[in-house]
Amino acid sequence: MRIGIFTDSYFPQISGVATSIQSLTIELEKLGHQVFIFTTTDPHADVDHEPENIIRFQSVPFVSLAERKVVIKGVFAAYQIARTYQLDIIHTQTEFGMGLLGKMVAQQLQIPVIHTLHTKYEDYVHYIAKGRLIRPSMVKYIIRNFLRGSEAIICPSQMVLDTVNSYGISLPKRVIPTGIDLSRFKRDEITLDEIQDLRHSLGLADNETMLLSLSRVAAEKNIQAVVASMPQLIEKIAIKLVIVGDGPYMKNLQEQVAELNIEDYVVFTGAVENQKTAYYYKAADFFISASTSETQGLTYLEALAAGTRVLATVNPYLTQLIDDKEFGRLFASDADIANTVLAAVHESQEVDKEKFNKKLYEISAENFAQQVYNFYQDTIVEYQARKNSEHFLDEFDIAAQKWSRQMKRSFHREKIRARYLTRKATKLAKNLQNYVKIDKENMK
Repeated sequence: MRIGIFTDSYFPQISGVATSIQSLTIELEKLGHQVFIFTTTDPHADVDHEPENIIRFQSVPFVSLAERKVVIKGVFAAYQIARTYQLDIIHTQTEFGMGLLGKMVAQQLQIPVIHTLHTKYEDYVHYIAKGRLIRPSMVKYIIRNFLRGSEAIICPSQMVLDTVNSYGISLPKRVIPTGIDLSRFKRDEITLDEIQDLRHSLGLADNETMLLSLSRVAAEKNIQAVVASMPQLIEKIAIKLVIVGDGPYMKNLQEQVAELNIEDYVVFTGAVENQKTAYYYKAADFFISASTSETQGLTYLEALAAGTRVLATVNPYLTQLIDDKEFGRLFASDADIANTVLAAVHESQEVDKEKFNKKLYEISAENFAQQVYNFYQDTIVEYQARKNSEHFLDEFDIAAQKWSRQMKRSFHREKIRARYLTRKATKLAKNLQNYVKIDKENMK
């Protein structure tokens, strides 16, 4: 199968979407399929050494969302390239520039489009003109309008499915959680000495519990709620919070830590290299997130792959993922964070390897890619069936119109003939009447 993925976000830009696409591409290629990634330009991309299957189109940032791009050149070129590669299906991963371009190309090639909805935009509209341009209530209309012409939609979690259903979208849907490359986080080669060295460099004593927050530092990640719970935890257990990442909310968090006078218990590392994140996951006793905006959150999967339990805000996705205390615990609200952490620390036990191995396959990129491929196949079959049905109906309509025109002409001819025969019969009747009249007169 030849698959075209259209996305605004791809490496070297760091994002969950980029990671998801890369994992999907690698696993689909392992299955023998060809994947072509149509994406935007990036000043940090090494285009001279990128694989040939990555095709970039000149673009500019979209308003306040720099990671979303608007394509300004190459629309016709995208169609030509896609036609040359003889794509079987297009998979759009954004509702903006490249997503719209992918739909246009699919329409020209007459192939199906399948879409993955990654983002719950209601939580991000404040980034665009401070929320004055787009209201949360407008999101469903924007998404519904974008999905016109698509054949199906992939929902990375039950939460996304519930959201899509609330929009009134009737397209075929399938919940397929994004998987990850387990080898990037299992990292059996990382030694206990290396992990211990990292903990010590972060200022953790051997008896201290390490909570890890690893994400973009933004208001919607709700790291501030975890920070706010730290004073309660410090009073009862030896603990430190390590915040890995950077972002627009960093200064606010640092000010919050200072106001709470807990600088000795919260460590800010800033952004770390991708290949180093596994060390932080393995060094942590628990990965913690109070975010309520995640449609799935790859960091949860990365933590589990590294063998680290998750503490997070409950949602439909996480209820399925963290379905056993073996994998962590969920808290219902910010007020429950401290008690949840304390319970997890006091009741912690050795990892059940059998349970973890089963969970690891569930969250693997291999399982993810197989499910997506199955959905591709089903979508293509249904698309062709619909097209064939539409073609049959078009031919039937043409035949019906032709038959209708022929019938009209026949009725018109018969009407003319009927008039002719009527006139002839009338004339004959008059002649006969005259003949009878004459004959009666002669008989007298």
